[in-house]
Amino acid sequence: MKPWDAFAGPAPSPGRAAHEEVAVKKLLNDPADAVADSLAGFALAHADLVQVSSSPVFVSRAGGAVTGKVGLVSGGGSGHEPLHAGFVGAGMLDAAVPGAVFTSPTPDQILPAVQAADGGAGVLAIVKNYTGDVLNFETAVELAEAEGVEVATVLVNDDVAVEDSLYTAGRRGVAGTLAVEKIAGAAADRGADLGTVTAVAQRVVANVRSMGVALAAPVVPHVGRPSFDLGDDEIEVGIGIHGEPGRRRVPAASADEVTEMLLAPVADDLGLTGGDRVLLFVNGMGGTPLSELYVVYGRARRLLEERGVTVSRSLVGNYVTSLEMQGASVTVLRLDDELEALWDAPVTTAALRW
Repeated sequence: MKPWDAFAGPAPSPGRAAHEEVAVKKLLNDPADAVADSLAGFALAHADLVQVSSSPVFVSRAGGAVTGKVGLVSGGGSGHEPLHAGFVGAGMLDAAVPGAVFTSPTPDQILPAVQAADGGAGVLAIVKNYTGDVLNFETAVELAEAEGVEVATVLVNDDVAVEDSLYTAGRRGVAGTLAVEKIAGAAADRGADLGTVTAVAQRVVANVRSMGVALAAPVVPHVGRPSFDLGDDEIEVGIGIHGEPGRRRVPAASADEVTEMLLAPVADDLGLTGGDRVLLFVNGMGGTPLSELYVVYGRARRLLEERGVTVSRSLVGNYVTSLEMQGASVTVLRLDDELEALWDAPVTTAALRW
């Protein structure tokens, strides 16, 4: 038997009968150990930046919390790498909590991560708006506060695609999370207190919006088949990072047409006008070549400039992914002088550094 056959399952797709099997190839050992094996390799590769606790599972800065600095902790289901563990390091997060694939981390993981991030100046928890993440972080924060740690929480809800889904109450937190973690992390590193860091993070949340598209579904390791079916001539506009339904399923279109479907709702929701300046972030969902992401970026930038908006900062790449999903998201953050300076501040993590 081929090593990937154990992960293969029935996955009907266009032109393929429902009874046929789709061989899913992944570089895994036991699918049940996918997260643990990945984190073990991550710890070895980046021992200068991070340390990984295996029981309970969380990632923290090498050398521990920085005394007198506000700590930042975030987390969520695995499968979105490099989010969040790849953003642990100077200028960004102090700890990250990975759950199982597409599954929220548990309070008994989150609590020690909060404690590991605490340098005595309090901790900010950055939480994506998914029901499991919200509830489990709330529980862990209450436990941490009972032990004397001051904790503030910011909820990220940048996805304009839907107001509600099976996974959230309100908008989902997606690629805009990176901007919140980077800018709040820079504020903490410059010595701001917990109230100030929290306010900066909330300002980013208020000014960042995202929308994504899927061309093909991801395959969760222990499931072994695509999370949803898309025809060869279909795309899902407004998809979530776990494969949640989007706004609509439409015929496949050119890159420029798809980019317009993503950018227009984002810009309209932000109310962008001439004179605004922004960060434009085109994010890959894990299975999209960088060359294609730059095609999307080029069209998105032209559309913003046609509105009189200045793109003063840019980021393109696979940063907030959905395993190997083919697709992309467009994120726009309205900038002011302070947010721009905090974005530019030095950062040294496994996945983001300048």
